[in-house]
Amino acid sequence: MRSLAICLVLATPAVAQDTMTGPEFDAYVTGRTITFRTATNPLFGIERYLEGRRVMWSDFAGTCQYGVWFESKGDICFRYEGDPEHKCWEIYAEPEGLRGIYTTRPDTTVIYEVPDSDAPLICNDLSS
Repeated sequence: MRSLAICLVLATPAVAQDTMTGPEFDAYVTGRTITFRTATNPLFGIERYLEGRRVMWSDFAGTCQYGVWFESKGDICFRYEGDPEHKCWEIYAEPEGLRGIYTTRPDTTVIYEVPDSDAPLICNDLSS
């Protein structure tokens, strides 16, 4: 009986998880401020998602960058002021929140949404 159960599990095709589309990502993030972590860094950064696909990114040292996001070849990409290289991610909606796999330089970074974070977005380098 046990071998039958193992065979059934092995015979079941794996369900591939789809990346979020631009409209799905927009609906999830607009109007929110989301904190991200990596497997080794609990304070990777925080991003505020504004109307019109505009964003404000901050690391936890208080350095902020304004930018925009757009969909490109199935990825969600970000272009920040003063940075000529756009940053692209495969974004997945998971029960715990967003998961992003950096595709601009593959095999380097995976980020995770920190659920219910109340970390403020602090911009020491921008005047009020």
